Amino acid sequence: MHFALIAKVLGILLVVFSITMLSPVLVAWLYDDGMQLPFLTAFAITFVSGLALWMLFFRVRDELGVRDGFLVVTLFWVVLGLIGALPFLLILEISITDAVFESLSGLTTTGASVLSGLDYMAPSLLYYRQQLQWLGGMGVIVLAVAILPMLGVGGMQLYKAEIPGPMKEAKLTPRIAETAKALWYVYLAVTAACIGGYWLAGMSLFEAICHAYSTVATGGFSTRDESIAAFDSGAIDAVATFFMFLCGASFALMFAALRRGSIRTFFTDPEFRFYLGLMFIYLVIVSVVLWINQIYESPTETLRHAAFQVASFGTGTGLTSTDAASSWPVTLMILLVFTSFVSGCAGSTTAGMKVVRVALMVHQSLRELRRLVYPHGVFALRFGQRSVNDQVLQAVWGFIGVYITIAVLLTLAMSATGMDMMTAFSTVAASLNTLGVGIGGVSSGFAHIATEAKWLMCLAMLLGRLEVFTILVLFTPVFWRQ
Repeated sequence: MHFALIAKVLGILLVVFSITMLSPVLVAWLYDDGMQLPFLTAFAITFVSGLALWMLFFRVRDELGVRDGFLVVTLFWVVLGLIGALPFLLILEISITDAVFESLSGLTTTGASVLSGLDYMAPSLLYYRQQLQWLGGMGVIVLAVAILPMLGVGGMQLYKAEIPGPMKEAKLTPRIAETAKALWYVYLAVTAACIGGYWLAGMSLFEAICHAYSTVATGGFSTRDESIAAFDSGAIDAVATFFMFLCGASFALMFAALRRGSIRTFFTDPEFRFYLGLMFIYLVIVSVVLWINQIYESPTETLRHAAFQVASFGTGTGLTSTDAASSWPVTLMILLVFTSFVSGCAGSTTAGMKVVRVALMVHQSLRELRRLVYPHGVFALRFGQRSVNDQVLQAVWGFIGVYITIAVLLTLAMSATGMDMMTAFSTVAASLNTLGVGIGGVSSGFAHIATEAKWLMCLAMLLGRLEVFTILVLFTPVFWRQ
């Protein structure tokens, strides 16, 4: 382990993160909301802390190894989650628990909130809150497309071949820099397109920027207490639905499609096809149930809200176009919560188990059924054009098993804080799958839940965001052995 190098990297991250705190200062100046000083104070504390750490280990020139990668990735979200709480503490009269919760919820792109009165909140703080998600989304893309495949987390080594750059198992830095640059261009382009879409659909430029940050990062924070429903606009709903669905796909796939100049690239990818199929099935089920129960007056309105909620829950975004938690059938809401466990594709900003793992699980199950019919047959498992070996399958099954086990254990722990079982399950889904919205006792938010439950949610956010094993491996003795 290269602890000095890890400290240096964290110092650099803090310096970079501190600079992002200056953009809310500009917003505060433009809107004259008087919040310049708190953000400048937070900037100064973060910048000085990061610079001191960076300078202390400036001469360290080692290379990050695989084990270092696990620790850096975990500390990245933990440290920034704590530092990111500073503006909330300096501006709002809230506890440290609530400030850290809000910060970590933003950075992990969860979107669960303990705040209310957003319609009357200072624009600079609203912007900062949205920006946290967008920055977290940038980090997630590098994590999902550059780092986790190299670390081999939960079968993601299947994607190594898709990532450009030299394949160096022991040294992460060259590939991360190369991959990040390409993908961030795509991320910026999609964000700009989303801003334009919202603005043309009728949002103010400020709210278009804020909601684009939330949508592209599949985060779920809004500048309104009622989320997207506050706008009551079919055009805005359509823009949100499209970009939530798009950002549930792999950003590496978007990069490939842009480079080749063909939308057909999406449909040649087996994971995207499976993702598209799942979303279509969800949409049909939700639309039919809503129509049978006559929740909306017209088929158009039914389809509008069904598509929005399917895209929102199915990608773990958590934006809402209607008060579905109180007006839709409970069984339908439970189904939507379950869709968040699958979530989007590998290489997207979504969390959950990922479509690729579920697809491989389905293919493997079908192969076992064929083996029952033909006991002596040899059936190779292929995913698109790639052959999938047993090592990857074992990693996938192991990941899914551990993920479900953690979800069950966290649900039991949540229920021990005083929640009923459905509320506890919904709360775990909201945090572990970075969904951000809940049903039952948390349908209106998370401000009222116990302090212990909020810290459990913070843990679940980190576990879900970092694909479980990235954190769990830190607690194994072999990880720390020389």
